[in-house]
Amino acid sequence: MAKIYTRGGDKGYTSLLGGKRVSKAALRVEAYGSIDELNSAIGLCISFIEEEDVKVVLEEVQNALFIAGAELADPDMSASTPKVSIEMVKRLEEVIDRYEEETGSIAYFILPGGSREASLLHLARAIARRAERAIVALKDESGNVSDDLIAYMNRLSSLLFILARVMNKRKGVEDVPWKNKKD
Repeated sequence: MAKIYTRGGDKGYTSLLGGKRVSKAALRVEAYGSIDELNSAIGLCISFIEEEDVKVVLEEVQNALFIAGAELADPDMSASTPKVSIEMVKRLEEVIDRYEEETGSIAYFILPGGSREASLLHLARAIARRAERAIVALKDESGNVSDDLIAYMNRLSSLLFILARVMNKRKGVEDVPWKNKKD
């Protein structure tokens, strides 16, 4: 049986798809590491959410994030590597629209929080935004990032926001509006 450790990264380097060795501090590694962190945060959300429809959506997102991670780990953008597609972005938009019908739109900022489930989804949303920033930084540096992947990450944070609002509504917890101290 193979061991889980290889010692290959003990000096601060890791291998990308295709075998190229890079520093673990490289933007590409930061980007797909942020995707991994986000996927773990979504897994935590799923473990606390009882609503089956929301769990199914989040599990679909987790699978898509594996595709995103593979795409980011391939600096050559090889044809054989799975990639986030515009169809995946449109799927998120459809889900967002469906859940926004349940919550209604808002014209003010809300504080992250409320129910436990909503709070965890807000945390995942913030991690998604950080991952998106890392991916954009990688695109700025190398140009080797698809626009569809960036769009997907942008929609994903919107989805996590609306799901947090859905969880608060279903749990009977009001969203808390942000109050400007000047008001």
